[in-house]
Amino acid sequence: MNPISKQVGAIFIPVKDIEKARDWYCDLLGEAAEGEIPFGHLYILPMESPRIVLDSKIYAADAVYKVPSFHFNTKNIQAAYQFMKSKNVELMTEIQHGHWFTFKDPDGNLLMVAEC
Repeated sequence: MNPISKQVGAIFIPVKDIEKARDWYCDLLGEAAEGEIPFGHLYILPMESPRIVLDSKIYAADAVYKVPSFHFNTKNIQAAYQFMKSKNVELMTEIQHGHWFTFKDPDGNLLMVAEC
């Protein structure tokens, strides 16, 4: 029996300022920016699996995501794109192939939203 599970438990995102990052991501996800910041550098976003952990201890300018390592799901890519525009999020692409687009968080991490 293989002791490694076929599940992803968490994805870590390097962020410069844990409180600012928590506030930005929670606002983006429509969640209250509350809860613990364990060890003064971690914040687990209130999401379904897998968890996303913001971590200011691993932040370095060269550690930010230069390519998306995951995507946030949406059922309506047009609405998601317009929502991000209304939030003044730094959009890196237009909607591609009617299916996905990329954006940057305030720390420069390249992320994606995809219609699934």
